[in-house]
Amino acid sequence: MEITRIRILRGPNLWSRHTSLEAIVSCDESERSIDLIPQFEIKIRERFPQLGSMRRGGHNEALSLAHALEHAALGLQSQAGCPVTFSRTVQTVDAGVYQVVVEYTEEVVGRMAFDFAFGLIQATLNDVPFDLAAALSELEALYEDVRLGPSTGSIVDAAVQRNIPYRRMTEGSMVQFGWGSKQKRIQAAETSDTSAIAEAIAQDKELTKNLLAAAGVSVPIGEVVTTADDAWRAAQKIGGPIVLKPKDGNQGKGVVANIQTEEEIRAGFVVTQAFGRETIVERYLPGADYRLLVVGNRLSAAARREPAQVIGDDKHTVAELVELENKNPLRGDGHATALTKIRFDDIALAHLASNNLSPKYIPKTGERVLLRNNANLSTGGTATDVTDDVHPDVAASAIAAAQMIGLDIAGVDILCEAIYKPLEAQGGGIVEVNAAPGLRMHLKPSYGKSRPVGEDIINTMYPLGEDGRIPVVAVTGTNGKTTTVRLISHLLNETGLRVGMTTTDGVYINHRLIDSGDCSGPKSARNVLMHPDVDAAVLETARGGMLREGLGFDRCEVAVVTNIGEGDHLGLNYITSVEDLAILKRVVVQNVAPSGAAVLNATDPIVVKMGDVCTGRVIFFAQNQHHPVIAAHRAKNKKVIYFDGAFIVCSKGSRVLFRFPVSEIPLTQNGVLGFQIENAMASIGAAWALGLDAEKIARGLHSFESSANAVPGRFNQFQHKGATVIADYGHNPDAMRALASAIEAMKPKKSHVVISGAGDRRDEDIRDLTRILGNSFDNVILYQDQCQRGREDGEVLKLLQEGLVGTKKAKQVKEITGEFLAIDTALNDLSAGDICLILIDQVEESLAYLKEQVRP
Repeated sequence: MEITRIRILRGPNLWSRHTSLEAIVSCDESERSIDLIPQFEIKIRERFPQLGSMRRGGHNEALSLAHALEHAALGLQSQAGCPVTFSRTVQTVDAGVYQVVVEYTEEVVGRMAFDFAFGLIQATLNDVPFDLAAALSELEALYEDVRLGPSTGSIVDAAVQRNIPYRRMTEGSMVQFGWGSKQKRIQAAETSDTSAIAEAIAQDKELTKNLLAAAGVSVPIGEVVTTADDAWRAAQKIGGPIVLKPKDGNQGKGVVANIQTEEEIRAGFVVTQAFGRETIVERYLPGADYRLLVVGNRLSAAARREPAQVIGDDKHTVAELVELENKNPLRGDGHATALTKIRFDDIALAHLASNNLSPKYIPKTGERVLLRNNANLSTGGTATDVTDDVHPDVAASAIAAAQMIGLDIAGVDILCEAIYKPLEAQGGGIVEVNAAPGLRMHLKPSYGKSRPVGEDIINTMYPLGEDGRIPVVAVTGTNGKTTTVRLISHLLNETGLRVGMTTTDGVYINHRLIDSGDCSGPKSARNVLMHPDVDAAVLETARGGMLREGLGFDRCEVAVVTNIGEGDHLGLNYITSVEDLAILKRVVVQNVAPSGAAVLNATDPIVVKMGDVCTGRVIFFAQNQHHPVIAAHRAKNKKVIYFDGAFIVCSKGSRVLFRFPVSEIPLTQNGVLGFQIENAMASIGAAWALGLDAEKIARGLHSFESSANAVPGRFNQFQHKGATVIADYGHNPDAMRALASAIEAMKPKKSHVVISGAGDRRDEDIRDLTRILGNSFDNVILYQDQCQRGREDGEVLKLLQEGLVGTKKAKQVKEITGEFLAIDTALNDLSAGDICLILIDQVEESLAYLKEQVRP
């Protein structure tokens, strides 16, 4: 068994909506049925007992080693705690070659599981041991390390429930919600609405306390010191029990509480100095430690926290009790579990010593031994939900504290005897306000109710009714994609929206080119959706990107499919037929939002079938208003677009809603160019689906031109000595038919064509190009372009010549080496009234050269 290729599908793809790993796996003849491998299934289950059933298709299903690899990779992830369910293995057209697809939730974990699965298969075949425990331990550790923590995870889960798109920006906890101009970001429980100034104030505990006191919020008195002598003097001035803490600290680090003697204060000062030069000395407030979570202008949750502690059993020492408690499955090393393991460190030992205890002390049954003064969960403390017990005045004080500092999300720490009484009445107070507070104690309290704090945060970022989405239009098909993308973008621009656009020519943000080259893949789509200046996105969605990585978005508002034709890279990546290609390209239709629409070419039967998988509405378009698909859709009182000979008509059922005269649409050349009428209809359909009004659509159609600047390489026209020169990037048989038909409709005196062929097409597809053109053009110039894409020198020209054999019209055929020389030759052959179609390969360079050579 050999793995020849692995792809990571990061968006909805050919196989499913799940993020998945896709591998090409080759099996020799002896590996194509595990039933023919002696005791294989028994041996693999001995090594991986939790494997589960591999025979989804029934007991008699034929399974190869590729199938076993699929199930093992999914099973290992599942046993490591990953919530994965989808996998699939498909036989390709090549004997013994399979496409294996396995869902993952974290990319690096999925890849590691796949590698372990391969090792498991090899160990089974070679009848050697496989260390399942070590593999699962490594997978679990990696999953814990890379997955979102509980705070961020709860917010993301709440966003998913609200249909708000999200994307992890780093391997850490930074996440973007929403798209384009509606995006917002979080890192843990800190949002893009949290100001840096508010965060800095929260870090400065002395400044925080001064601001709260100015706002009339109850806080303990104290001062900032930098020496042990000053700490002792301040403690004497305050009187009574004291708390020492770093001025710029967090998570309770370096806090020493409830101390009073000079010896304790000097020792405590040394502890705080490990976390900063300045130390706060303040009055110790007796009572319980409470954390109140403020989100926006309301109290979201509250918890009573208790320090790390153990309960005696009259048998075990304190050290042994800590060790036993840390074996509790609810306790872990990080924040992924409900509780954190108790830290039995120098601070814990010092706290025991202050109470005249040691690690070897054996507490009596039921005796509680505290290991710290502070009650932070990160050091092993516990939390009890008390949200319903908070006195309204206490809640108001916490909200006022957060707003005084300027935090949209704040963790307010309060010390008081009873949370159900006003603070002033019991001598309690706010001791700290934290930016980016941990949410774990509210999501998974040790005792009491779990609170939906992630939902509260998302609802503050995006009020109900908002989902952070901008209009997204995905355009796919064989021909007309780029023109349609550009025209839709132009129509949206007419409404005042800032449009992000991806095409095979580059990425454009509000008319500005920000990336050049073929940008019709998912990476470019994601970049557009991340850009803060984008109000709407129109994305050319090519087959290559969908195969490599899936879609760059989770769903679109509108999917446009222009057509599905032959010769569009058929034979590559196991896409061997037009039907295969359609299954791939219908992915955009499958991922239309329920509130959205698919705009489909009614004259293409394969495209029409895509309407069956659309969860939104379907708008069909065709030039023939009497086409059966158009007629049937109208009879169902649904939306259609057609051409009546003078107008592009939009109707819902029998009711005509809009009419756009082709005489006012320069792209169509007064209705002469049929393929441009189709591109215009597809674009109108997208605009209609997005709710644009007829006036703005008409204005946009009239102002859009098919010039070399507006749509480079798409039927760009030049005048040369009374002849018309047309440059186009068409490169497949369907495009040739459309272009030949357009040239014939323009009634030239004599027709000329300049053409090459892309070497990465099938032989028959290259021959078809000239077979079509040879029946339509008087003169044909064949040229060999710069890149033969894997072909031998002269091989493409030979195939093009073979395609001309038997054609009816071509009277003169020339062979030229070099695109520019072919252009020069064609221009020299032209006379007034002629039309010359130049099928360019290097779009930008050829157009620039052509502009220099033509003489109006």
